[in-house]
Amino acid sequence: MRCWLNERAGCPGDPLFPTRTGRRLSRDAIAQRVGTHATTAADRCPSLRDKNIHPHVLRHSCAMSLLQSGVDTTVIALWLGHAGVRSTDAYVHADMTIKEKALALTTPATTRPGRYQPTDKILAFLDTL
Repeated sequence: MRCWLNERAGCPGDPLFPTRTGRRLSRDAIAQRVGTHATTAADRCPSLRDKNIHPHVLRHSCAMSLLQSGVDTTVIALWLGHAGVRSTDAYVHADMTIKEKALALTTPATTRPGRYQPTDKILAFLDTL
């Protein structure tokens, strides 16, 4: 990033990725560039071909990476420009690893590790609900 900042020789308030005229890129221009690079990446990683990659997906991926790295949801909300912290709740609910870590912390030391396996009787009862 430092190399790019030196190369563009802009001022601190200038756009990070400017247009040829020095203005900030429009949303459409960013989407077009992401699409172009996603298509190129799909040549090396065929699993990307079936994915709908756009800037908002990158935004969500970034938020999930920050969350998994232990960054507080209030910081993520501020960084992403959310109006409130509740906007980041979706990321917490989507991340199963965070849930598993939280559950692991509540497990008594004498309990064998692993997931709960309900008995057939309990499953039959739940089917009747």
